[in-house]
Amino acid sequence: MQKDNYLDLFDKEQKAVDHCLWLNFKYRIAGIRFGVINGPDNNFAVCEEATAQEMEMNFLDILPKNHSQLSYRQLDVIRQDKEPLPFWESIIGMISGIDGEILRFILEQKIPIDKIIRHELALRGFDKNHRWCGFDRSREIWLE
Repeated sequence: MQKDNYLDLFDKEQKAVDHCLWLNFKYRIAGIRFGVINGPDNNFAVCEEATAQEMEMNFLDILPKNHSQLSYRQLDVIRQDKEPLPFWESIIGMISGIDGEILRFILEQKIPIDKIIRHELALRGFDKNHRWCGFDRSREIWLE
């Protein structure tokens, strides 16, 4: 990733999209919206909505709702990236460190990882925007 004042520049569209989705999640509480625009060197740029408006540019209509449709091919590109986005590095690092037999057991027995994550978050006492709400309310939010 290159930085150019208020633009984060990427050679690959998917990496720009991934970075943009992360920023939209990260700044959801502040209400700052990010999008992808055509970059200055036939590349892709991620910027805030206000920056795009100032430049009189529209966001490209390329953002998916989430990563649920991520393909194995896209995962190959992410894994082979010499400078992965920090959130991908963390997620892949967690999975890579787990014993293969445990990973196979998770798949074979259809262990609901999303429920384990929700349960963990409920035990922490925070809401979906990481604001303290207490343990009882947190359980209501995460274990609904």
